[in-house]
Amino acid sequence: MEYYDVIIIGGGAAGFFAAINVAEINPDLRIAILEKSKEGLQKVKVSGGGRCNVTHAEFMPSELVQNYPRGEKELLGPFHQFMTGDTIAWFEKRGVALKIEEDGRMFPESNSSQTIIDCFLTEANKHKVAVFYSTTVQSINKHQEFWEIKTNTNNFHAKNIVVATGSSPKVWRLLEKLNHHIVKPVPSLFTFNVNDKRIKNIPGVVAQDVLVKVLSSKLESQGPLLITHVGFSAPAILKLSAWGAIELAEKNYKFQIEINFIKQDFQECLGALKDIKQALAKKTVFKFSQFELPKRLWQQLVLASTIDESTKWAEINKKQLETLATQLTKAVFNVDGKSTFKEEFVTAGGVDLKEVNFKTFESKLHKNLYFAGEVLNIDAITGGFNFQNAWTGAYIVAKNISN
Repeated sequence: MEYYDVIIIGGGAAGFFAAINVAEINPDLRIAILEKSKEGLQKVKVSGGGRCNVTHAEFMPSELVQNYPRGEKELLGPFHQFMTGDTIAWFEKRGVALKIEEDGRMFPESNSSQTIIDCFLTEANKHKVAVFYSTTVQSINKHQEFWEIKTNTNNFHAKNIVVATGSSPKVWRLLEKLNHHIVKPVPSLFTFNVNDKRIKNIPGVVAQDVLVKVLSSKLESQGPLLITHVGFSAPAILKLSAWGAIELAEKNYKFQIEINFIKQDFQECLGALKDIKQALAKKTVFKFSQFELPKRLWQQLVLASTIDESTKWAEINKKQLETLATQLTKAVFNVDGKSTFKEEFVTAGGVDLKEVNFKTFESKLHKNLYFAGEVLNIDAITGGFNFQNAWTGAYIVAKNISN
């Protein structure tokens, strides 16, 4: 039986961040991380396409919380304690400079997630944090003032435990045995599977700014749209999947979406098309893209409007013009399933937020039991926001344990 002042279950981003901060604030505490895999920080490794999207350049707590479909209200106070600027300073203090990209995402200047991993491993080693890999937690029990954690390799005693395992059904079951309520997990960030003639042969095409609505619901979002070999992706879709995680799961991922490719209403578009018809009367409709749409997408929408490749603008009849306006502003697609990012999998669901004190991230049911990261029913849209939640929660946990 090994004793530690703090045992952190989960060797991911939140786990390492909590451990390092505890050790730095109070060097007298013995700290251990229990990680089930052979190496930790795997989600950090694949984040942002291997570059690690550390956080997002949003510096107002009231604005930052609006990127969390679940956790918006609860995170407002914590973000006043530790948020984006603190994250940047934390990494810079340890020699990791971050850069801001045009869309607000922040990455290490090295463009490599290994920079973040090396930083965590170096700091953990420097502060003598014990890391036990290939260690699976089998039970968590409270004995008077101490926690007993049984694993596949050893048993541990600890005064404080921090659960930072992310979306782990096994750990959620252990927490249910401690009377915590777990909100049923469903995927939160996923792409839409669409089998449609209009997009079948144009994978890789990006429409820069579209409006997407889920029909028969209030769900909508806007932003870039990527056509893939299986359907639609990019921020416009990922934001929709995050905000609609529960509702779309209830639909079994079978629903209709309406896409406005040019963000004009039907009548406005129809008027513009009539003007184009006059101005480009002798030009071929198919050949010359309008409204700054990608050429291959424009051509597919033209064909879907029963306008063939040789038709000139002067030859378009009223019905074809109206059909083209519909394709541009109210194109309906059938979604038949989802595709998730296996390595960057994000879920809605986890420990019920009503059972957590967000001044400390401590359990309201058990003293000296803390949570950080996606083990809680908190998730965000894509762009570095899920990591910011991890850093904030882990830091506040560390501060409260250390003091």
